[in-house]
Amino acid sequence: MNISSIVVKAVPDQMQPLLAQLRASGICDVHFHDARGRIVVTIEGESVDEEMRKLKLIQGMPHVLSAALAYAYSEQELASARDRIEMCTDAVPESLKE
Repeated sequence: MNISSIVVKAVPDQMQPLLAQLRASGICDVHFHDARGRIVVTIEGESVDEEMRKLKLIQGMPHVLSAALAYAYSEQELASARDRIEMCTDAVPESLKE
């Protein structure tokens, strides 16, 4: 599972219709918005391709000036990092031992 946050910049005077559309879309969760037209949403997907598809759908919505990835989390990356840590016989790098 991948989870990403997206910062959406909207036409400020069209924010309410866009918020309604985002909430009804089923492709994201709306977490924050302000009067300047900034909206923070999260999307989830089984793959990066699924997340990119959702991002492009948001970018194509009426009254969206831009939508950009702000943060991404991937369970696969976390598992890979844990494996590397567990395989490490000495967790402290030599440069830090001095």
